[in-house]
Amino acid sequence: MSGCTGCEVAIADNYAGLLTLLDRYVDWVYDLTLADVRHIPEMDVALVEGSVCINDHLSVEEIRETRERSKIVVALGACACTGNITRFARGGQQNQPQHESFVAIGDLIDVDVFIPGCAPTPQMIRNVCVCAYLLLKGNDDQKALAGAYLKPLMAAAKCDPAPTGCGHACGCDLIVGVINQGLCMACGACAASCPVRAITMELGKPNIDRELCIKCGACFNQCPRSWYSFDVTNQYESIMETIDAAMAP
Repeated sequence: MSGCTGCEVAIADNYAGLLTLLDRYVDWVYDLTLADVRHIPEMDVALVEGSVCINDHLSVEEIRETRERSKIVVALGACACTGNITRFARGGQQNQPQHESFVAIGDLIDVDVFIPGCAPTPQMIRNVCVCAYLLLKGNDDQKALAGAYLKPLMAAAKCDPAPTGCGHACGCDLIVGVINQGLCMACGACAASCPVRAITMELGKPNIDRELCIKCGACFNQCPRSWYSFDVTNQYESIMETIDAAMAP
């Protein structure tokens, strides 16, 4: 869709891991950037990068066709998850009317999984791909672990961006869902994750520069206190061992 292809670069940054995915688990059937395919085929998992321009009828048709032809739809990156910079602003500029024509894919179709970030980490993309495969075609134990890993990402897809946020996909979510709840532990993960350095740590708390914020949601989703999941933490070692075994040479 309407993105910078940075999320596709993140996929490629898996290097040998990407080759393992393609060799063992994935048939790469559609990608306008990397494959000469013009029609959307039937897919088990569709990774969608970018927001949708609702003034472009072809883009609207393609995202709806993607939903119809896919068992699982994954919003890859902040533009697909929340609209990010295409929806709200560009850098420090004020919002402009034409930006309102771009919407997150979840505004038009049902999305099953969010992979937040601008861009998401290559490891997270790899983990979601492996877990999606195991959820569809693994044994009972693998399905249970894969489901546990994907559960918070699936919950985020159903609530923008998460139950404790205010739904604006900006630093406001951090203030409302974490700081105002007395949950902030001053770890600095939010500041480290911000792609435009709109967050600084002052007196042990994050300070958000709203003029720089591009509303990607990376800070809130990176915060360990924002959408803590016992389903993942209680089984983390088993989940990672299962993913590592799937990716082993």
